[in-house]
Amino acid sequence: MIEVGAAIVEDEAGRLLIARRREGKSQAGLWEFPGGKLEPGETAQACIARELREEMNIEVEPGAILGENEHDYANGSIRLIAVRAAYISGEIQLTDHDLCEWVEPGRLSQYLFAPADMKFVEMLMRIDSIGGARDREVLE
Repeated sequence: MIEVGAAIVEDEAGRLLIARRREGKSQAGLWEFPGGKLEPGETAQACIARELREEMNIEVEPGAILGENEHDYANGSIRLIAVRAAYISGEIQLTDHDLCEWVEPGRLSQYLFAPADMKFVEMLMRIDSIGGARDREVLE
């Protein structure tokens, strides 16, 4: 089973970074949380920091693991480890993706995500919904 780190990168406005896989890559046209394969002995946190630096030219501050999801694809199985991260710096330059967007968590369902990422899309939308409800209660 291949271990893959997925970065749940949040900017100062609370938006999340998502990226669309470019043509010629497996799952081309599907959206995902950016990241990549863990190297031997590497933590998921170190992986996402390295991958986002290499593939997107940005620096992030990795935080806690949001969760894990095992998914079987036709060509093999992966364990996707989602790590929360704060955007620090850098202008995004894409290599493995053809498009990226900063999206409010409540809008994630408007994008067609890779199957392994869907668990985290659903989790983040639930968290946003609960947080949004709390915010409304405080304002009333």
